[in-house]
Amino acid sequence: MTVVTNHRLGEPCWVDYASSDVPRARDFYTALLGWTAEESRSGEYLTFRRDGRAVAGLGPLVEGVRPDSWLTYLLVDDADASLRAATAVGAQVAVPVETVGDQGRLAVITDPGGAVVGMWDPADHRGFDLVDEVGAPSWHELYARNYPVQVEFYSMVFRWSLQVLGDTADFRYVTFGDPEAPAGGVFDADKMLPEGVASHWVVYFGVADAGAASERVTELGGTVVRDPWDSEFGRFAQVTDPLGGLFFLHEVGSGSAA
Repeated sequence: MTVVTNHRLGEPCWVDYASSDVPRARDFYTALLGWTAEESRSGEYLTFRRDGRAVAGLGPLVEGVRPDSWLTYLLVDDADASLRAATAVGAQVAVPVETVGDQGRLAVITDPGGAVVGMWDPADHRGFDLVDEVGAPSWHELYARNYPVQVEFYSMVFRWSLQVLGDTADFRYVTFGDPEAPAGGVFDADKMLPEGVASHWVVYFGVADAGAASERVTELGGTVVRDPWDSEFGRFAQVTDPLGGLFFLHEVGSGSAA
């Protein structure tokens, strides 16, 4: 089991879902990914757990955040300073810095290429506890409309260390984080995204069998956008939940203790 005890600054540390129908979203994801849902003290926010470990969150729609969509949060050590740094180089404020009880402080921005991303300055809530396992986040990816500007933005504000996987007209992609264990990637998606679809972050969740999980998505009222395919990085499928929220399935191994 790949348990996370510390997240690296500037990298994804949490994902949550802003939903127009929280009960429906809860029922879909618990049935698909084997999650349990734990209510916060206020009852307005749910923490999803896998084997007792926090993996994601769910709450009602937040002004400034796209409806029925997953939001990736990057770890910062000072939400106010990070927000100032981001806006100084072209980001727009979607949600200003706010304190979430004793859990931490958050802000949400729209980057210079139009993608919405969160910042998390933790207190008691450090982020997801499990990665690269069945039912846990396994990858985070930015589909960039303005690839060079967005890569530069995140490198400046979040101090990313980048590794180039491809730099041709057909495939531009960089990963960020430890070269031996990157945290995510940025894909030049301008030619691939349909007209009118903005840059956006996507999350991948681990499953034991991408084909079986895709069938389960359909049974639960979701949609398979792209049937499972194999690549040098693994086996994946692209799906949406019944409310239209987009995410990816990633076939993962059993993992090991850490």
